[in-house]
Amino acid sequence: MAMQDIDTERKQYARMTETPISNLITKLSVPTIISMLVTNIYNTADTYFVSRLGTSASGAVGIVFAFMAFYQAVGFMCGHGAGSFVSRYLGAKEPDSAKSYAASTFLASLTLGTILSVLFYLNLSPFLYFLGSTDTILPYARQYALWILIAGPFLSASCTLNNLLRYEGRALYAMIGLTTGGILNIVGDPVFMFALGKGVSGAGMSTCFSQIISFIILLSMFRKGITVTDVRPRHASRSFEVYRNIIRVGSPSLLRQGLNALSTILLNQQAKAYGDPAIAAMSIVGRMAFFIGACAIGTGQGMQPVISFNYGAAKYRRVRESYRFTVKMSLVLLSAFAAVCLIFAGPIVSWFRNDPKVVEIGTAALRWVCISSLFQTVSIPTNMMFQSIGMSGRAIFLSTLRTGLYYIPLIEILPELWGVTGIELAQPVADVLAALTSIPFAVTFLRYLKEKEQSGVVASEKE
Repeated sequence: MAMQDIDTERKQYARMTETPISNLITKLSVPTIISMLVTNIYNTADTYFVSRLGTSASGAVGIVFAFMAFYQAVGFMCGHGAGSFVSRYLGAKEPDSAKSYAASTFLASLTLGTILSVLFYLNLSPFLYFLGSTDTILPYARQYALWILIAGPFLSASCTLNNLLRYEGRALYAMIGLTTGGILNIVGDPVFMFALGKGVSGAGMSTCFSQIISFIILLSMFRKGITVTDVRPRHASRSFEVYRNIIRVGSPSLLRQGLNALSTILLNQQAKAYGDPAIAAMSIVGRMAFFIGACAIGTGQGMQPVISFNYGAAKYRRVRESYRFTVKMSLVLLSAFAAVCLIFAGPIVSWFRNDPKVVEIGTAALRWVCISSLFQTVSIPTNMMFQSIGMSGRAIFLSTLRTGLYYIPLIEILPELWGVTGIELAQPVADVLAALTSIPFAVTFLRYLKEKEQSGVVASEKE
């Protein structure tokens, strides 16, 4: 058995350090891109079907989308926070400690998600107004949100389980759980909304049931002996130190998700001044922007293990090649999606909601997003490169630029200057500025890698 483990480790080392970069990153990127596209199709399906019910109903999706971001923030914090410890303890052959962190973070995620649901339920209408709801959108948003309150703890826990599977190297199983829920929601929307006549409430029901089923599938992976870790409560730690470590390491993910939620809230609040059509239009554009950006994020996640492995192996040339290939690959993929959306921006928006004002605002905003999204092919891989090699300070700074340090002031300032056009331009301008800020970081680090590579060659020659 020991010889078999050594052979497996040797093959993995050879695969990660000798396989041509283009082949390796492509193979690792495809499952992630598929998962993200299915997830985004599922989110887009909600927008499409609810939009059949009217402009105010369509705006409710954008409001509740920000609502769901809070549950995702908790889930990602717990998943990333414990995942690092799980991976390291498994590598150190300490499975009991890994099980303790996995079970503790699962319990924490489920508990925090439940607390959020209770707090939101007790203050639902004020909270929805805070998220940007208008008086006409509120009834639809309440119907949709009530079901999300039920699904919320399962959504948080699913995000945590999904990340634990990835940290164990079980990305395929994570993809199965993620995509199954998305597909079920796509099928369930028309059934609950129209066949059963539940309207907006039916969309919430479909999302709720699909999230619960996705949760059950992901949880079953830990109960069938597929994983080394175990999330049963009896493995959970009673030590405060464990939970403090989870929060400490997971806080960057919480920050990023929190900024995403805040940016959506601010967008809805600014759009509110221009009525339900503006909120509905920006909700549609937001979903399409996530769909386009999935190519850059998915390719970047395929790059991450390649960069981290080769950086640890001191193969700095492959690190530089990995970054450059990822930028090129994501640029090609994203350009293809963006070109289609740019050319057919009007029909795409009208497909969701054929309201003249919604189409007018949404078409302009979507075209700006298509152009600016090309800059994500620099900012996203740069951020992920630093995250992969453990330079968390730079990674956190770069990850907060797009939806935080640049976007938040822009969404407050530009509408004051240019009205609804300012709302349309806020995110595109933030994308451009984030990319321009990322470039010096990338260039400096790639130059540093080249110097380390050359010094290594010189040392080798002297020997």
